[in-house]
Amino acid sequence: MPLSIPLLFLVGVGGGVLATLAMDRAMDRLDEGWTPPSVASGVLTDTHPDESPDRLATAVHYVAGTLSGALYVWLLLAVASVLGPGAAATVVAGVAMYPLMVGFFALVVLPRSVGMARQRLRATRRAWAIEAAVYLLVLVPVVGVAAALL
Repeated sequence: MPLSIPLLFLVGVGGGVLATLAMDRAMDRLDEGWTPPSVASGVLTDTHPDESPDRLATAVHYVAGTLSGALYVWLLLAVASVLGPGAAATVVAGVAMYPLMVGFFALVVLPRSVGMARQRLRATRRAWAIEAAVYLLVLVPVVGVAAALL
């Protein structure tokens, strides 16, 4: 295994942290922006998102964001094995990662949430869709540039 692959995963982890911090700025601006981490925390503790542990929500948010950077690198390597390395593989991996992120939250995590009002569900899905886009708009170029340099 070439040394560049483990380094690329480290870049993915670091890029995941940077992208999560960028996502935080978007979350600050959206009405239900901070609800997705609270939903995840609530699912883990079987509590309403508004009453879920804040520290757990923060931990889940940053761990998931960090590890999603590594997941993106894996996806990029898989796509690059078919398309070859380069900008096309980077973009295709980013485009593929978006529905994975949104779908996992909207179809797996959110339906398991306890007691959320139906009208909040749509706003929470919308907030997450925007936040996932912001995340990828940071992560994809960071990893893409690193992949080109390694």
